[in-house]
Amino acid sequence: MKKGLLIIISGPSGVGKGTVRRKVMEDTSLNLAYSVSMTTRAPRKKEVDGVDYFFVSAAEFQRNIDEGGFLEWAEFVGNRYGTPKSYVEKLRNEGKNVILEIEVEGAKQVLRQFPGDELTSIFLIPPSFEELEARIRRRRSEPEAIIQERLNKARREMNLKYQYRFIVLNDDVDRAAAEIIDIIHSRINTVTYR
Repeated sequence: MKKGLLIIISGPSGVGKGTVRRKVMEDTSLNLAYSVSMTTRAPRKKEVDGVDYFFVSAAEFQRNIDEGGFLEWAEFVGNRYGTPKSYVEKLRNEGKNVILEIEVEGAKQVLRQFPGDELTSIFLIPPSFEELEARIRRRRSEPEAIIQERLNKARREMNLKYQYRFIVLNDDVDRAAAEIIDIIHSRINTVTYR
């Protein structure tokens, strides 16, 4: 059995990573699996444990760090986020093409570990910074201080987009998803490390 691709979809907070990723995953021809991340933050409205994230205590998260159990992890606004290494490798060894929907800091860690063709890295950008701010504010899930922190971080992260193999504009969810689907099909057909 061929080992599956590792695919990163990253970008600043509020760019629509989750929405685009869910649309991409509707294409069953891609044989995709979503790598559920672990986090210490509380669930947002409509988020489901084990589907959107594995919601864990700070102590359990730290235990995973100490045991080298993460492919990547990062801390942001007082919460930690990480990708369980064994979970990703299990899916890839089953031939699944695994999508990591992760923040930029975590993506940098993965990019260092998987140089070359083994990793397909995609950076989502918003139509404008003003639109990104509007998307974050529409959530209405965080106080102004956190919103400002997210916006400041997003400004820094936008400068890192050229470290990714592909940059995709999320001006329209269907269009952005279709572009990512084309990228993944192309990578499935051309990556030879498998």
